[in-house]
Amino acid sequence: MDWTSLVGLLALVTLCAGIVFALWSKRAVERRLDDPNTPKSTLAADKSSSATPADV
Repeated sequence: MDWTSLVGLLALVTLCAGIVFALWSKRAVERRLDDPNTPKSTLAADKSSSATPADV
């Protein structure tokens, strides 16, 4: 195994890790959107902008 194979393997592993992280994050966002008890963002039109942020 020379260094070019190692670089290719590291690139492939990094790409796969990024894809897994993106899918995990997408599922978390979709779960949050589907939950009716999730607090609204301070950027929402029907919430006061002086309230504490939803994620804090």
